[in-house]
Amino acid sequence: MAKHKVVSRDEWFEAQKAFLAREKELTHLRDRLNEERLALPWVKVEAEYSFETPGGRKTLADLFGGRSQLLVYHFMLAPGWEAGCTGCSFMADHFDGTLPHLNNHDVSFVAVSRAPLAEIETYKTRMGWKFPWVSSGGSSFNYDFGVSFTPEDLKSGSVTYNFESMSSEGLGEEQPGFSAFQLSENGEVFHTYSSFSRGLEEALGTYMLLDRAPKGRNETGTMSWVKRHDEYEIARAAE
Repeated sequence: MAKHKVVSRDEWFEAQKAFLAREKELTHLRDRLNEERLALPWVKVEAEYSFETPGGRKTLADLFGGRSQLLVYHFMLAPGWEAGCTGCSFMADHFDGTLPHLNNHDVSFVAVSRAPLAEIETYKTRMGWKFPWVSSGGSSFNYDFGVSFTPEDLKSGSVTYNFESMSSEGLGEEQPGFSAFQLSENGEVFHTYSSFSRGLEEALGTYMLLDRAPKGRNETGTMSWVKRHDEYEIARAAE
């Protein structure tokens, strides 16, 4: 742990006050980015996607659940995987508490994975989550939205992820992402926004809190310390 200068309360106050000015710059920049995000153009979703849900097969429009806005988390869980991605599981631990607030604000939320629904339900039960989670297996949804890659894609040497072409070397078949959709009054679905990779960090409340702790994230690489919540020693000791 780095050594820190220990100062008087007055010096501490002045240092905090100076740093607050920088934090306010970031806050105002985020406000401007949010305005620009809302002003982005939309694209109509023409494909007829179908999802396996606990309530039967549903279309993308059905997933809105009577609301006009839909947030989709692209959860990394491919067919045959014994468990979901550790990073996605870390992210998913933050979802349940937001649902009443999102739903009250005319926003539905759902996680989507390629794994069959039975495999999703098994892992969801293990983790104790309640948020809606459906399967896009058998459809091109994940591939069309740039979060899943075929073996041929990976062998080609190059794929498009996070809006840019990149080397497929070391890249897995699944990647994380958020996508947002709007449902019009006549039932048309529009894709309004997507975010990938580190663009998802602001949805990680744990990271936002750690950034304010004395040691910060205290990691050797992004999420190097993260485990599924039932794999930490403290969780096992409580069993």
